[in-house]
Amino acid sequence: MEEIKLTAPEQERYDVVRSCADGDITNKEASTRLGLKVRQIQRIKRAILKDGKKGAVHGSKGQAPPNTTPDTTTRKVVAFFKQKKHQDFGPTFAQEKLADIGAVMCTEALRLLMIKKGLWKPHLRRGPQIIREWRERMECFGELVQFDGSYHDWLENGGEQCLLAAIDDATSIVGRAIFEDNEGVYAVFRFWKVYIETYGRPVAIYLDKFSTYKINYKSAVDNKELMTQFKRAMTELGIQVICANSPEAKGRVERLFETLQDRMVKEMRLANIKNEDEANEFISLKYLPDHNKRFGVTAKKTIDAHRPLTDDLRARLTAIFSVQSKRRVNNDYTIQFKNHWFQLEATQKTTVYKRDTVIVEERLDGTIHIRLKGVYLTYHELPERPKKVRIPVAALTARKPNWRPPANHPWKNSKNQKNSLNA
Repeated sequence: MEEIKLTAPEQERYDVVRSCADGDITNKEASTRLGLKVRQIQRIKRAILKDGKKGAVHGSKGQAPPNTTPDTTTRKVVAFFKQKKHQDFGPTFAQEKLADIGAVMCTEALRLLMIKKGLWKPHLRRGPQIIREWRERMECFGELVQFDGSYHDWLENGGEQCLLAAIDDATSIVGRAIFEDNEGVYAVFRFWKVYIETYGRPVAIYLDKFSTYKINYKSAVDNKELMTQFKRAMTELGIQVICANSPEAKGRVERLFETLQDRMVKEMRLANIKNEDEANEFISLKYLPDHNKRFGVTAKKTIDAHRPLTDDLRARLTAIFSVQSKRRVNNDYTIQFKNHWFQLEATQKTTVYKRDTVIVEERLDGTIHIRLKGVYLTYHELPERPKKVRIPVAALTARKPNWRPPANHPWKNSKNQKNSLNA
């Protein structure tokens, strides 16, 4: 019979209960010495009389726990992390991917196994932090949308790409996420034009104070007036713009980017995504549906607070999402804009006076539109700066002026009568 090796506590228990069984001490004295109940002493005594020293040992000693990870699963985990594309996976994300190949484990068991095998370094505990008051979620979907952009090496190609994303405050649903060249006005306008056409107009948008993330980053190259243009467009659409006083204030979108930089980067790696076009299609069709299903929550109220576009707003949406600048009509009825010269046609749908202030719209499709008092003017672009010509016409109207322009004037050149705008 194999010799039973007892630990010091087990040996003490055996000796005391053996003395009790031999009649040297009573059950009460044995229970006092060992700190056990009399009933337990009687049970151990019966076991010792039957099995000897083995009776003083707990019955489960030396046996594997029922929840022990099988060796086959452990081997699958180690093989999984030997692959280069999996080496930076964290326990939670790895647990999901391992389940797809039949290695089912709970996240905590996997974390401990990864630490034991040297596959994961546990995070250091953080010290005391600033305690901030927790803001309750909004009650309805579309009541508040947090919006931001993140520059990161999303495609793991050594360069940074800009990801724009909007997350609903009430449900944590990511309404839209897309890669753009930068966070300039045109990229932001393209983002929100599609968002509003898809969901409608949210009640409010929450973003950085003074829009510093749009003007201070080296890749946000195109426009120091972004917030001015953005607020103007949102005001026309009846959407409130709220500026956060700190990153923590709009923590939901900040936390979203942390999740995306961890999970979405790895998902795109596994899907072999190589460029932004493939990434945008992958995000829209595959990643976001799964992300929203996994991390979305139910709003307190089932009401959708997004407001549909009215017929008027829908008709003006392209104009609203344009970069608008003010210019004056020169004495020869030309308009100068960014080193370009535009000659107004002799007849217009509204009365145009010299020195009138017009709005020049730079639209997302690259076209230029000129507006006065809500009416779009007809014009054509001149190849160069025009020579000064005295035009004795008080105003341009729907009637052709009686003044006869010289032969070299743009109004006489039939080739230039093609309009750049048919509004």
